[in-house]
Amino acid sequence: TPSSRFRKSARDKILEAAEELARVAGPGNLSLDAVAARAGVSKGGLLYHFPTKAKLLEALVEQFLDSFDSALRSRETESAGAPDSLVRAYLDIVVGEHLCHQPPPSGLLAALGEDPSFLAPVRRFDRSLLDRMKANSSDPTTALVVFLALHGMKSMQLLNIESVDEAEFKAAVARLYDMIGTAPQPRATQKAGAGS
Repeated sequence: TPSSRFRKSARDKILEAAEELARVAGPGNLSLDAVAARAGVSKGGLLYHFPTKAKLLEALVEQFLDSFDSALRSRETESAGAPDSLVRAYLDIVVGEHLCHQPPPSGLLAALGEDPSFLAPVRRFDRSLLDRMKANSSDPTTALVVFLALHGMKSMQLLNIESVDEAEFKAAVARLYDMIGTAPQPRATQKAGAGS
């Protein structure tokens, strides 16, 4: 119905506004009033979709995880489940985000700042991803090393504590590709947020 399409659209606008506001103004400045104003909806409209700030933050985390998982599964499908396809897909996405200078998922920082328990779904997702990567890998320990290296890189970006220069990043990425025996194939990524 037109009404349900409008609600979905308003919900998406609210989530987008919350993510932008967390990135621009800082995760600590995420208020429902500010999100409603940025999304161009009334506070009542925002509360219809997200009755509390906690529900909004939970939705931001879910959206990030869904988007990232969708991007991963799309790339994995392209490789038809070949060995190491998920490891390479994860590596390709992280490298693609870096090359596109995609900002870190500020909604995750906002959720962490509000209540560390909001990140429980991220931990579950990461554990599941690691298990899937190891199961698909020709060498589960290599999959683990790639997973940990990428999480370290993404965490430094998320926390704005990057301490490696571009040449070091490229050298590390080249070594990770060597470890899985494949050449890099980054491409422009969807907004996946890859910051888990």
